[in-house]
Amino acid sequence: MIPFRQAVRAWFGISLQTFGGPAGQIAVMQRTLVEERRWIGQQRFNHALNYCMLLPGPEAQQLAIYIGWLLNGTRGGLVAGRDPHFPR
Repeated sequence: MIPFRQAVRAWFGISLQTFGGPAGQIAVMQRTLVEERRWIGQQRFNHALNYCMLLPGPEAQQLAIYIGWLLNGTRGGLVAGRDPHFPR
């Protein structure tokens, strides 16, 4: 589990870098969480992304909520999902 304050700062940083709609948001999450911080593996990220693409609704937000939940439980999912830059 990632320290909660560190995760909140990471999600805030991701929100400041996102642009270009869902594709841009997902790319920033992948770069930050998989490549830079190594908080989630590439295979798990891809698996989660594929699953979110099958669900109705905004896949970038669903992916953020899942990864937030994975890293910090319910409150992590809430913080990641409440990002103002992700579509509702």
